[in-house]
Amino acid sequence: MVALDLDGTLLTSDKNISKVNENVLKQIHHDGIKVVLCTGRPINAIWPYIEQLGLTGEDDCTITFNGALVVHNNDKQELFKQGMTKASFEPLFEYANQANGPLDILDFDRVYSIADLKNSMYQQQFKGNIEFVSRSFSDLGEDDLYSKGIVCDKPEVLDEFRIDMPVRVGQQYHIVRSQPQIMEFLAPKMDKTVGLKALLKHFGWNFNQLMAFGDSDNDLGMITHAEIGVAMKNGKEEIKAVSSVVTTDNDSDGVGQYLKSYFSIR
Repeated sequence: MVALDLDGTLLTSDKNISKVNENVLKQIHHDGIKVVLCTGRPINAIWPYIEQLGLTGEDDCTITFNGALVVHNNDKQELFKQGMTKASFEPLFEYANQANGPLDILDFDRVYSIADLKNSMYQQQFKGNIEFVSRSFSDLGEDDLYSKGIVCDKPEVLDEFRIDMPVRVGQQYHIVRSQPQIMEFLAPKMDKTVGLKALLKHFGWNFNQLMAFGDSDNDLGMITHAEIGVAMKNGKEEIKAVSSVVTTDNDSDGVGQYLKSYFSIR
């Protein structure tokens, strides 16, 4: 199985899959390798990439919401799902209110922009098909399941937001900086590794059968656990430090170039 982060990894800086990457991934997929996109977004938001790569077969799946949901691509059925309750986000909401920060909370279908707080930049930053709803925190469903919280603001504002965060708040979540302007708040042990473990188990496999590509904080777990963890040249130093190999950057067909070499593709 080949697991692929999107932004900064498979996608170029202008959010496209290059022809080199597309052709190589289609070839290994045709030859029986499972190609799995791993993203913080819902599947509808990345559906054009799934179609471009032809990942619509009976066994094709996608890791979404940074590991909290694994979806069968062809029928959108859930293979694995793990969420948080509204109560889990109360410490984050209280801190955002105190720090004059924005907050978006996602379930598995839509984004709730929390109306009690500073306006969020997330809807403008988000690329893809998902519904945004403005809602007060008090009006969120008590028993509903939510996938993650998002604080989206200017990078320097997020830096201060993280530095000033009380330890008791930070300890409630697995916090990842998926992009300079986006900070994600996941369940304490949630990352892409969780979804990949469920998917590998579904096929009767383990992490010895996994090659993973990534560049940022939310890829650290899968890069560490994979038999072959491939970091992008443009990736964070922490990712490169735990990877098996570093490939070229995302604007130089880094994914395709390494796969061509590994699988001896001409």
